[in-house]
Amino acid sequence: MPVWQEAMAVAEQVFALTDKLPRKEDYGFTSQIRRAALSVSANIAEAFGRNHTLDKINFYYVARGSVTETQSHLEYGRRVGYLKPKSAEELSARLSAIYNDINRVILSLRKSSR
Repeated sequence: MPVWQEAMAVAEQVFALTDKLPRKEDYGFTSQIRRAALSVSANIAEAFGRNHTLDKINFYYVARGSVTETQSHLEYGRRVGYLKPKSAEELSARLSAIYNDINRVILSLRKSSR
């Protein structure tokens, strides 16, 4: 599966996982983790649409940052009991794979721009 599709699938899973969180978190944790997860695929798409290699690379870096932000939110959700440990760990593992895929794309772009 292409990295952007995997990122979108993770965003969908985060949305489903957070659907039953307390309403008091709608504008806090729930909103934050959903936006971070969706930002991964959005920035990958933005990178793909750019012409210049350095622009592409910068958006891939932003996407990579959103991966780690989402992982941080998952860990918080697990620690405060909002998320089941198994669900959080599974999503974090998927995000780690996305992180590695993004790194490979960045390295490839850097090599091709030399």
